[in-house]
Amino acid sequence: MTNLQKAFYRVYQKVMFVFMLFLDWSEPQTLTGPGSIKKLPALIKEKGLSKVLIVTDKGLMGLGLLNGLFDELTKTGIGYVVYDGVQPNPSIENIEEARAMYVENGCQGIIAFGGGSPMDCAKIAAARVVRPNKPVEKMRGVMKILHPLPPFFAVPTTAGTGSETTLAAVVTNTKTHEKNACNDPVLRPKYAVLDPELTVGLPPHITSTTGMDALTHAVEAYIGKSNVKSTLDYAERATKMIFENIETAYNDGKNIEARNQMLLASFYAGMAFTRAYVGYVHAIAHNLGGQYGIPHGLANAVILPVVLEAYGEAVYDKLAALADIVGITGDTAADKAKAFIAEIYAMNERMNIPKGFTQIKEEDIPVIVERAVKEGNPLYPVPVIYGKEEIEKIVRSLMITE
Repeated sequence: MTNLQKAFYRVYQKVMFVFMLFLDWSEPQTLTGPGSIKKLPALIKEKGLSKVLIVTDKGLMGLGLLNGLFDELTKTGIGYVVYDGVQPNPSIENIEEARAMYVENGCQGIIAFGGGSPMDCAKIAAARVVRPNKPVEKMRGVMKILHPLPPFFAVPTTAGTGSETTLAAVVTNTKTHEKNACNDPVLRPKYAVLDPELTVGLPPHITSTTGMDALTHAVEAYIGKSNVKSTLDYAERATKMIFENIETAYNDGKNIEARNQMLLASFYAGMAFTRAYVGYVHAIAHNLGGQYGIPHGLANAVILPVVLEAYGEAVYDKLAALADIVGITGDTAADKAKAFIAEIYAMNERMNIPKGFTQIKEEDIPVIVERAVKEGNPLYPVPVIYGKEEIEKIVRSLMITE
C-alpha cells in the first residue's frame, strides 16, 4: 500500500469525523432494570401504535423469553405478529421475509428482540419497509438509507452487540458468503429496553463471547482516531465494567447485578463505537463470519488481542490508559499495554474461548483478506493503516490445523 493511499484514507476519515459532528447523538430512550420488559407495551401504546412486528429467533421463542412481553402486549390491547426465522448471521432472505410480514399484517412499528442477529435483521427489514424500491445490496456502505424508520424498539437479550444504540447493521449474502455492513443514522433505535432478567438464561459460552464482543467495541473505539470526549468516556466506562463483571456473569449466570452491569457496559460500548467506529478486528471477524458462519462475538474475542499485538507501540499509550482504569499495573506505558493484552488472552482462556479457528482454509484466505481490507479501508479510523499483506499475516496467525 502506498503512502498516497494511506493519506487519502486519513483525509476520508477526517471528513467523516467532521460530518459526524453534525448528527444527533442523543441517547435512545431507555427502560432499565429487572422486569423492565413489562413496561414496553405501555410505551408502545403511548406512541399511538396498535400493531407491531416482533423480530426474534426460534431459540428465544423456545426458551419462552417472550411470553411476558406477549402477555403485556395483549393486556395493553396491542396486536402483534412474530417473525422468528432469524439465523445467527441474518441473511437477505431473512430480511425480506420479515419485511413481507410487516407489510402484509399492517404493522406500525417493530420490536427487535434478541442478540445482534435479530437486531440487524429488524433494522434492515425496517429500512426495506421505508425504501421498498432499494434492494438490501444497495444499502451497503454509509448513508444509503436516509429515510426515517418506523417506530423501532430494541430489546437485547445478550450483553454484547450494543445494537440497541448503534447506527450499524450487518447482513450476510448467502450467495457470495459476504457480510455487508450498512451504516446510517436512521438505523439507530430510538427506544431500548435493558432488562437483565432476559440474559439470565444465557449459556456460559454465549455470555463470554458476547461480553468480549462488547469489550472489542469499547477498545477498538478507544484506540481509533475519531473519538470525542463522550466516546472516550463511554469506552472507558464500558471497559471497566466488563473487566469487573464478565467472569462473574460467566461463572454465576443468575447474578442479576453482574448481568445488569454487563448490559449497561454493552450499551456504553455501543455508544462509543457507533460514533468512533471499530477497526480491523471487526473487518476480519465479519468476513470469517460470512465465510464460515463463525459467531461474531466469538470471532471478535479471538481476534482482539492478536490485532492489538500487531498494532504494537501505536496503541501503547491508549491501552496503558485502559490498563490504569481496570487496575493493571506496569512501569511504563508499554508494560501496561502488554499486560492489558495479556489479560485479554487470560480472560479468554479462563472462559474457554479458543486461540484460533480450525475452519479457516488456505484457499479461502485471499478472498477473506480482500474483503476485510475493503471493509476496513478507508472507513475505519484505525491506529495503523493495513493493506492485504498485514491482514493476511493476522488471518494466518488465527489458523489452527487439526
